[in-house]
Amino acid sequence: MTRDPKRVKPLLICLLGPTASGKTDLAIELAAARDCELVSVDSALVYRGLDIGSAKPDYPHHLVDIRDPAEVYSAADFAADAHRLAAEISARGRTPLLVGGTMLYFRAFLQGLAEMPPADPAARAAIEAEAARLGWPAIHAQLAAVDPQAAERIHPRHSQRLARALEVYRTSGIGISEWQRRGGAHPPPAERYRIVQLAICPAERALLHERIALRFEQMMRAGFLDEVRALRDRGDLHPGLPAMRAVGYRQLWQHLEGGLELDAAVLQGIAATRQLAKRQLTWLRKWPDLRWICTERDGKA
Repeated sequence: MTRDPKRVKPLLICLLGPTASGKTDLAIELAAARDCELVSVDSALVYRGLDIGSAKPDYPHHLVDIRDPAEVYSAADFAADAHRLAAEISARGRTPLLVGGTMLYFRAFLQGLAEMPPADPAARAAIEAEAARLGWPAIHAQLAAVDPQAAERIHPRHSQRLARALEVYRTSGIGISEWQRRGGAHPPPAERYRIVQLAICPAERALLHERIALRFEQMMRAGFLDEVRALRDRGDLHPGLPAMRAVGYRQLWQHLEGGLELDAAVLQGIAATRQLAKRQLTWLRKWPDLRWICTERDGKA
């Protein structure tokens, strides 16, 4: 019995991995081999002006440079954009290839996110003012009193997630954990696509750390500090914005504010990038249906 080609689902590729693992280079190779269009899954690449510090690629990607750094781009925004782009790319007879390291974006696309109350700038500003006065652990304690499940998942110093969780409760009267249990706005993409999930990472953790340090040093030589200075000089940005909390940016911003010597800021930026890679690998170890690609020092699998 032959398979009806009309019933074969179109292919969709997800390429995940920690920062500095070689995702972009592999994605470009796959794009040529499989006639793919690349969709960036990176919470820094969405912002215009964050070029050097985000290692913005030259090769065309969707969802790059689509927001001003003063704006917020959420996982829900990404999921909606990715569903739309995947359908458009498939309709053109090409293969969508989602590539990046923002695991929450991947999860939002593949598993869905519950519909949430919209952002409330006034409520968020009030929470941030309280945090400035009392400290983020106090905000965490407030969240624990109204949504203990969310508080258990969120670190007491993860300011962005804490603020959003408490904002959701204050504006809706319902905890973010309950909203998340209520289901997502889009059908799971597995209903429409044949999904192949790949994860790339150096075989040795020490090699990944070397790559992170080398790339940060290269970014500094390429003018990373001047890039952060130009963003700060705009006057409408501040360290609390999601764009300015990206690793490297917040450490160099702190240097420009007089809080860190430049050498210390660079070392802290490298350390923060390594911590990011560690968190990404923690996500990936629990990720279902992954095919791993382990690379050696010469970059070969």
